Amino acid sequence: MKVFSSDQIRTIDQYTIDNEPIASIDLMERAAVAFVHWFVSKFSTNRTVIIFVGPGNNGGDGLAVGRLLYQLEYQVKIILSDEKKSRSKDCTINLALIKERTHIPILDWNQWKESVCLDEDHIIIDALFGTGLNRPIEGLYGEVIQYVNQQPCTKVAIDIPSGLMAENMNVGAKVAANYTFSFEFPKLAFFLPQNNLYIGAWDFLSIDLDEKIIQALPSNNHYISSSFIKGLYRIRSKFDHKGVFGHSLLINGSKGKMGAALLCAKACLRSGAGLLTCFIPKGNNDLFHNYLPEAMVIEDEEVDCLRNLPTLEKYKVVGIGCGIGMELKTTHLLKDLLFTKTQNLVLDADALNIIAQNNWLDLIPTEAILSPHPKEFERLFGKTNNDYERLELLRTKAKNLSIYIILKGAHTAVACPDGNIYFNSTGNPGMGTAGSGDVLTGVIVGLLSAGYSSFEASVLGVYIHGLAGDFAALQWGEEALNASDIISNLGNAFKKIKNND
Repeated sequence: MKVFSSDQIRTIDQYTIDNEPIASIDLMERAAVAFVHWFVSKFSTNRTVIIFVGPGNNGGDGLAVGRLLYQLEYQVKIILSDEKKSRSKDCTINLALIKERTHIPILDWNQWKESVCLDEDHIIIDALFGTGLNRPIEGLYGEVIQYVNQQPCTKVAIDIPSGLMAENMNVGAKVAANYTFSFEFPKLAFFLPQNNLYIGAWDFLSIDLDEKIIQALPSNNHYISSSFIKGLYRIRSKFDHKGVFGHSLLINGSKGKMGAALLCAKACLRSGAGLLTCFIPKGNNDLFHNYLPEAMVIEDEEVDCLRNLPTLEKYKVVGIGCGIGMELKTTHLLKDLLFTKTQNLVLDADALNIIAQNNWLDLIPTEAILSPHPKEFERLFGKTNNDYERLELLRTKAKNLSIYIILKGAHTAVACPDGNIYFNSTGNPGMGTAGSGDVLTGVIVGLLSAGYSSFEASVLGVYIHGLAGDFAALQWGEEALNASDIISNLGNAFKKIKNND
């Protein structure tokens, strides 16, 4: 699913109005219906709803929502926060409809602020400003937003929290919403950690905007949908065998960190690899065969770390980094690998830290897959001032180095050599636990081994990894979830994709 800019969304809206055709006020009504459909699924009618309305079309959305909620027997109050400034045409129409068809109390901000404090049973709907905002909020609207944020009740933003810009970092007042409901598409701002305080839990529904213009407009940001993943997934043929699904090599582990190597290996075999060999420090053969008899093992001469790069010719994919440490001997091994391996290479964890420490970015083969967490990304590519800058740095480095970079976290971002970024739609906070990244590396190596391209393995890998984590959270809860639980649920994730549930 494409993630469009605010300007592009306005273009899509206008194209729909012109070509469906539909009057803008009727499209606004369609949007209000979608919001109300979502709202009633979450909040009962015994909650009093206070809607803060601005002068533009976001305010018009709020007025239409108020009228529809009133018809469903919610207790609704409207607070006009526009100092009687000129309102948009559709906002004016919906204000007239409120007065004509309902008995909803309508107060201006000065009337409201002197007398009312809300409690936890109230719900505030923020309909002050949508994506059309292009400057920081201050003055009267800053005062309104400060009041809203101080209230102990639930806060719901229509389209985007007022004061937050969808594509840019901004200062000024912002509504800190508990929920945000967007029309047709998620906004870029929704995927960035720094905005979580303002956006809260978010959702979106289609309002049937014109599909032709949606297909025609380009975007280099995408949200990974289940239908997109279904299109990538390959069903195995009846006569396929282990040779078809490739032989992978995992170079992982060091003294005290063999768990990382084991987690990565098991996830690899659970993700489609036909054969797997694990290159590990000396003395761990029995450990591996007891825990994972399906994997073959080659032991290095070193006991505490890895030193000697094995012969690579027979391996389709190589993954390295999980628990390898940063010993000088291991550093030399990684350098030899970077000079030798030209395709299907996955680099994670300490492999990335070694590359950063030695400034070896130019040694990374094209089409390689890197999977840093935020601190590893910073070591590799430098600090940024905010998440928007980091996102563009992520995009630039993937393009300039012709590699795939998987920046891990909520809504893991997969940056591709063509400049596109894909944000993941699966996963949960319970996956923030030791070993989760090692599992992801194993999943990606397994998919590459099974014949998926670097792009497919990256996007499909983060989706499956997150989906398995979601199944694990259902079973254990987020607090009790561990990395082994993710591996145990990889089968459920694959089955869900295959069955198109």
